[in-house]
Amino acid sequence: MQFHGRNLRKGRFSAPNYIYHVTATTKNRNPVFSDFYAARTIIQTLKQEDVLSSTLTLSFVVMPDHLHWLFVLQNGELSNIVRRVKSVTSKKLGVAIWQNGFYDHAIRAEEDLIGTARYIVANALRSKLVEQIGDYPHWDCIWL
Repeated sequence: MQFHGRNLRKGRFSAPNYIYHVTATTKNRNPVFSDFYAARTIIQTLKQEDVLSSTLTLSFVVMPDHLHWLFVLQNGELSNIVRRVKSVTSKKLGVAIWQNGFYDHAIRAEEDLIGTARYIVANALRSKLVEQIGDYPHWDCIWL
Protein backbone atom coordinates (compact mmCIF):
# COMPACT_ATOMS: atom_id res chain seq x y z
CA MET A 1 0.00 0.00 0.00
CA GLN A 2 1.34 3.41 -0.95
CA PHE A 3 0.68 6.47 1.18
CA HIS A 4 0.70 9.96 -0.26
CA GLY A 5 1.46 12.14 2.75
CA ARG A 6 2.91 14.83 0.51
CA ASN A 7 -0.56 15.34 -1.02
CA LEU A 8 -1.83 16.43 2.39
CA ARG A 9 0.32 19.57 2.13
CA LYS A 10 -1.47 20.86 -0.96
CA GLY A 11 -3.41 23.97 -0.10
CA ARG A 12 -2.25 23.97 3.54
CA PHE A 13 -2.87 27.28 5.25
CA SER A 14 -0.91 28.29 8.34
CA ALA A 15 -1.71 31.48 10.25
CA PRO A 16 -1.21 32.64 13.84
CA ASN A 17 -4.33 32.79 16.02
CA TYR A 18 -6.19 30.29 13.85
CA ILE A 19 -7.53 27.13 15.42
CA TYR A 20 -6.47 23.83 13.88
CA HIS A 21 -7.57 20.24 14.26
CA VAL A 22 -4.59 18.04 13.40
CA THR A 23 -4.64 14.28 13.00
CA ALA A 24 -1.38 12.34 12.78
CA THR A 25 -1.15 8.57 12.34
CA THR A 26 1.50 6.07 13.35
CA LYS A 27 3.42 4.17 10.71
CA ASN A 28 1.34 1.22 9.44
CA ARG A 29 -1.24 2.06 12.10
CA ASN A 30 1.02 0.41 14.66
CA PRO A 31 -0.67 0.80 18.09
CA VAL A 32 2.38 2.51 19.62
CA PHE A 33 0.29 4.49 22.09
CA SER A 34 -1.28 1.40 23.64
CA ASP A 35 1.85 1.61 25.76
CA PHE A 36 1.18 3.98 28.67
CA TYR A 37 4.70 5.48 28.61
CA ALA A 38 4.49 6.19 24.87
CA ALA A 39 1.09 7.86 25.24
CA ARG A 40 2.31 10.04 28.10
CA THR A 41 5.39 10.95 26.05
CA ILE A 42 3.32 12.43 23.21
CA ILE A 43 1.14 14.26 25.73
CA GLN A 44 4.23 15.72 27.39
CA THR A 45 5.46 16.83 23.96
CA LEU A 46 2.15 18.57 23.17
CA LYS A 47 2.27 20.38 26.51
CA GLN A 48 5.83 21.50 25.76
CA GLU A 49 4.58 23.25 22.59
CA ASP A 50 2.19 25.21 24.83
CA VAL A 51 5.07 26.13 27.17
CA LEU A 52 7.08 27.32 24.16
CA SER A 53 4.07 29.49 23.18
CA SER A 54 3.87 27.78 19.80
CA THR A 55 0.39 26.49 20.54
CA LEU A 56 -2.46 26.77 23.00
CA THR A 57 -3.95 23.29 23.28
CA LEU A 58 -7.74 23.21 23.52
CA SER A 59 -8.31 19.48 23.28
CA PHE A 60 -6.56 16.24 22.37
CA VAL A 61 -6.93 12.50 22.48
CA VAL A 62 -4.12 10.02 22.00
CA MET A 63 -5.50 6.87 20.40
CA PRO A 64 -3.45 3.67 20.11
CA ASP A 65 -2.45 4.43 16.50
CA HIS A 66 -3.11 8.15 16.02
CA LEU A 67 -3.43 11.56 17.61
CA HIS A 68 -6.18 14.19 17.39
CA TRP A 69 -5.05 17.65 18.54
CA LEU A 70 -7.12 20.85 18.59
CA PHE A 71 -5.09 24.00 19.24
CA VAL A 72 -4.62 27.67 18.58
CA LEU A 73 -1.51 28.26 16.48
CA GLN A 74 0.34 31.04 18.31
CA ASN A 75 3.82 31.21 16.80
CA GLY A 76 5.50 29.39 13.95
CA GLU A 77 4.36 27.42 10.94
CA LEU A 78 1.82 24.64 11.34
CA SER A 79 3.93 22.11 9.43
CA ASN A 80 7.04 22.89 11.48
CA ILE A 81 5.22 22.49 14.79
CA VAL A 82 3.66 19.17 13.84
CA ARG A 83 7.00 17.97 12.44
CA ARG A 84 8.70 18.95 15.71
CA VAL A 85 6.09 17.16 17.83
CA LYS A 86 6.47 14.01 15.76
CA SER A 87 10.26 14.22 15.76
CA VAL A 88 10.60 14.87 19.49
CA THR A 89 8.23 12.03 20.31
CA SER A 90 10.11 9.61 18.06
CA LYS A 91 13.45 10.64 19.58
CA LYS A 92 12.17 10.22 23.14
CA LEU A 93 10.78 6.79 22.30
CA GLY A 94 13.92 5.83 20.37
CA VAL A 95 12.14 4.75 17.18
CA ALA A 96 10.50 6.33 14.13
CA ILE A 97 6.81 5.89 14.83
CA TRP A 98 4.93 8.27 12.52
CA GLN A 99 3.37 7.98 9.10
CA ASN A 100 4.59 10.76 6.79
CA GLY A 101 2.36 13.83 6.68
CA PHE A 102 -0.68 14.75 8.71
CA TYR A 103 -4.23 15.95 8.19
CA ASP A 104 -5.23 19.41 9.32
CA HIS A 105 -8.44 21.38 9.32
CA ALA A 106 -8.60 25.10 10.09
CA ILE A 107 -11.67 25.72 12.23
CA ARG A 108 -13.90 28.42 10.80
CA ALA A 109 -15.60 30.89 13.10
CA GLU A 110 -19.03 29.47 12.36
CA GLU A 111 -18.05 25.95 13.36
CA ASP A 112 -18.93 24.61 16.79
CA LEU A 113 -15.59 24.69 18.59
CA ILE A 114 -16.77 22.98 21.78
CA GLY A 115 -18.57 20.35 19.72
CA THR A 116 -15.36 19.70 17.78
CA ALA A 117 -13.43 19.32 21.03
CA ARG A 118 -16.01 16.89 22.40
CA TYR A 119 -15.94 14.93 19.14
CA ILE A 120 -12.16 14.61 19.46
CA VAL A 121 -12.31 13.36 23.05
CA ALA A 122 -15.16 10.96 22.24
CA ASN A 123 -12.90 9.02 19.85
CA ALA A 124 -12.01 6.71 22.72
CA LEU A 125 -15.72 5.97 23.28
CA ARG A 126 -16.53 5.46 19.58
CA SER A 127 -13.56 3.09 19.29
CA LYS A 128 -14.89 1.18 22.30
CA LEU A 129 -11.64 1.52 24.22
CA VAL A 130 -13.72 2.49 27.27
CA GLU A 131 -17.39 2.83 28.18
CA GLN A 132 -16.91 6.14 30.01
CA ILE A 133 -14.46 8.83 28.93
CA GLY A 134 -13.27 9.25 32.51
CA ASP A 135 -11.82 5.74 32.27
CA TYR A 136 -9.52 6.70 29.38
CA PRO A 137 -6.33 8.41 30.59
CA HIS A 138 -4.97 9.97 27.38
CA TRP A 139 -7.13 13.01 26.66
CA ASP A 140 -7.72 16.54 27.82
CA CYS A 141 -10.08 19.38 26.97
CA ILE A 142 -10.23 22.87 28.42
CA TRP A 143 -14.06 22.77 28.42
CA LEU A 144 -14.58 19.39 30.09
